[in-house]
Amino acid sequence: MIRVNGVILVNKEANYTSRDVVNIVSKAIGTKKVGHTGTLDPIATGVLALTVGSATKLTEVLMCDDKIYEAEIMLGLLTDTLDITGNILKEENANITKDKIKNTLKNMIGTYEQVVPIYSAIKVGGRKLYEYARKGIDVTLPKHDVNIYSLELISDIKYENGKTIFKIRTHVSKGTYIRSLIRDIAENLNTIGIMTNLCRIKQGNFLLDECYLVDDIKNGNYKVISIEELLSSYYSVVMDDDLLFKVKNGQILE
Repeated sequence: MIRVNGVILVNKEANYTSRDVVNIVSKAIGTKKVGHTGTLDPIATGVLALTVGSATKLTEVLMCDDKIYEAEIMLGLLTDTLDITGNILKEENANITKDKIKNTLKNMIGTYEQVVPIYSAIKVGGRKLYEYARKGIDVTLPKHDVNIYSLELISDIKYENGKTIFKIRTHVSKGTYIRSLIRDIAENLNTIGIMTNLCRIKQGNFLLDECYLVDDIKNGNYKVISIEELLSSYYSVVMDDDLLFKVKNGQILE
C-alpha cells in the first residue's frame, strides 16, 4: 500500500457531509488518517481540503486560511437552520431594490461581531449547538469577530412570490458563517432571509478548479499536494547535524 502524506482537494457535492467525504476518501485511499480543514454544510458544494497522513498535523494551520464563497440569498423567508433545508419560522413579502442591496453589501465590508447559528458544531457547555437545537433547549449563542474583506452582488435580482432572490460573492476570514452573514444582510435590509445555495470557490491558495470529485478519487484519479509544496511559502531553516541534534533534544536556541 502506498503511504499518502499531503492534501487532497475535493469538490464536495451537495447532500454529503464533510465527514461523509472524509470517510469515503479514507476508504478509497486505504488510510484512516484523514482530516478536513473546514466544515461545509450538506447543502454546500466546493473546496474541501483533506489532510492525509502526517499532513493531518497541518489541519489547524490550514483552517486559519481565509475563504471565498458564492451564495444565493432569498429574502422574505426565515428558517431555523438559516437555509432552505430548515423548518419555516416566518415568511413575509420582501421586494428590495437592487440599489438598496448593493449599498447594504458595501456597508457590511469590514469587521463585525457575528452570532454563531444554533445549527452548528460549535460547543457550548461541552455540547454542540445543534444538539441544543434538536432538543429545543434554549442556549446563549456565542459571538465572535469576523472579517468581511469583500462582498458583492454577482447576479440579477429576481422577484418571485413576494421574495427577492440574488447571488453574492464574498471573501471572509476563518470562522465566518455564511448563513449568519445572510441573516445579518437581511436584517440590515429590514427583512428576513435565508441561504438557498452555497459554493466555496477558494480556501487559502486552493481553488475550485484544482479539486476532484469523490468519484475521481475512488477511481484513483487525483493528485496529492505534498507537505513541502504546502509549506513552500513559509519561512524555513535548513539544519546541519549539529543543529538537528539540538532541536531534537529541546535545547534553547538563539
